[in-house]
Amino acid sequence: MKPTRIGTAASAALLLALTAACSAGSGSSGSGGAGGTGGTGGSGGGDTSLTVGLVAEPASLDFTTKDGAAIPQALLDNVYETLVTVDQDGKIKPSLAKSWTVSDDGKTYTFDLVDNAKFTDGQAFTAKDAVYSINRVKKDWTISLKAAMDVVSDAKAVSDTKLQVTLSKPSNDWLYRMSTRVGAMMTEKAVADLATKPVGTGPFVFDQWRRGDSITLKANPTYWGTKPYFQNVTLKYFKDPTALNNALLTKTIDVIGTVQAPESLAQFQGNDAYEIVEGTTNGEVLLSFNNGKAPFNDLKVRQAARYAIDHKALLDTCWAGRGTLAGSMVPPTDPWYEDLTGLYPHDLDKAKSLLAQTSAAATPVRLRIPSLPYAVSCGQVVKSQLEQAGFKVTLDQLEFPAVWLSTVFTDADYDMSIVAHVEPRDLPAVFGDPKYYTRYDNKQLQADLKAADSGTPEEQVTLMKKAARELSEDAAGDVLFILPNLMVAEKGITGLPKNAITESFDLAGLARS
Repeated sequence: MKPTRIGTAASAALLLALTAACSAGSGSSGSGGAGGTGGTGGSGGGDTSLTVGLVAEPASLDFTTKDGAAIPQALLDNVYETLVTVDQDGKIKPSLAKSWTVSDDGKTYTFDLVDNAKFTDGQAFTAKDAVYSINRVKKDWTISLKAAMDVVSDAKAVSDTKLQVTLSKPSNDWLYRMSTRVGAMMTEKAVADLATKPVGTGPFVFDQWRRGDSITLKANPTYWGTKPYFQNVTLKYFKDPTALNNALLTKTIDVIGTVQAPESLAQFQGNDAYEIVEGTTNGEVLLSFNNGKAPFNDLKVRQAARYAIDHKALLDTCWAGRGTLAGSMVPPTDPWYEDLTGLYPHDLDKAKSLLAQTSAAATPVRLRIPSLPYAVSCGQVVKSQLEQAGFKVTLDQLEFPAVWLSTVFTDADYDMSIVAHVEPRDLPAVFGDPKYYTRYDNKQLQADLKAADSGTPEEQVTLMKKAARELSEDAAGDVLFILPNLMVAEKGITGLPKNAITESFDLAGLARS
């Protein structure tokens, strides 16, 4: 039997990043709707029903063609499973692969698969499905994260339960990425309906999606591993932080998956009816610069912006002091974390001096932020602090996700933005690809990232630290803070972890005492 996973429900906080949402249409009636009961079963059915309040609903259920954290947050580890998974300490653990070996040259991985897993449509999971899933990432996926599979030169089924994957070169990163959405195991017969009817091997079966309201999952009765405690789970979406909090207070939901107004925790503290979980995440709230055009293609302008930001004052003002100041694109839970907050301490005089050496002060810069609570709250503070240094800032609030994703993420029609990047170990994705929305093109950084991936594990740590430092020194962006993991739950909900370091909201680890 598969060991019970540590629940990563706190990963709900991660959906604040590049998620996709849709409020059009009411869908069918069903569990978790606006009129549902809650508390002891917000999804309508007693002790083994659970309703979780979240924000930023997905626009699609197909994470092979749609960027965004909200889709894997709902489906990964719940409906879809991977060959390997990551525990709360960041260590890679067995999942659909019960064991594996690596060749001496670091290029060939041989996986022994479980022999009793089935897809939720009844088909047996075999090595052929793993081969299909890996090859499909390379051929048919369209999102940028698919690049993680480029290093695979061959995947073959040695038998129904033995898979062999050969890489074109050693890669420290590849096995880790197999625990993320790119490692999701799928069946060829179901991929035509990925956007509306996901089929995986996981502990839950997709039930229904009430657009603009909720997604409902049901326990998979034929699940091969440890059966989940909750038989019905509703992920209910709220755009308003006050409404989200009130839903828990009125027993409409059982868990606030991500607290959207940290100062609101006071109403739950000291109340024996609730449990508060506080830890960290790997979600970097990034003040991103468009490095591909003026004025932020000028190092002095970028440096001026970094010196202008008083990070502690910003965190205290816009996020109630909760979160971690890191100074780089590496959260404390990563093995190559280094505190780089000292590289650009708040220095208004230095910011003014640097800006005066450029022509940027004469032209307004567009700070285009998504309509998400943390971005709206922090955007006002960033605008004020930049203006104190001499910047002229136009603040635009763009509807999220549709307008922000199209305007900023896809078209790079912006000068600055604020968004939480939540994919694990995402420094290479955000700054290693010149075509990414940050438009950062640094050949030395790219070379260091490449060497870090192909070197020894010790070399990887050393080179990733080097990459993080040179990225910060070059002021390619400004990580304002690392998002805290803040959850509130009805007393008695167990399996809520302190830290959130994966993409998934692992519902199978939750229970009610």
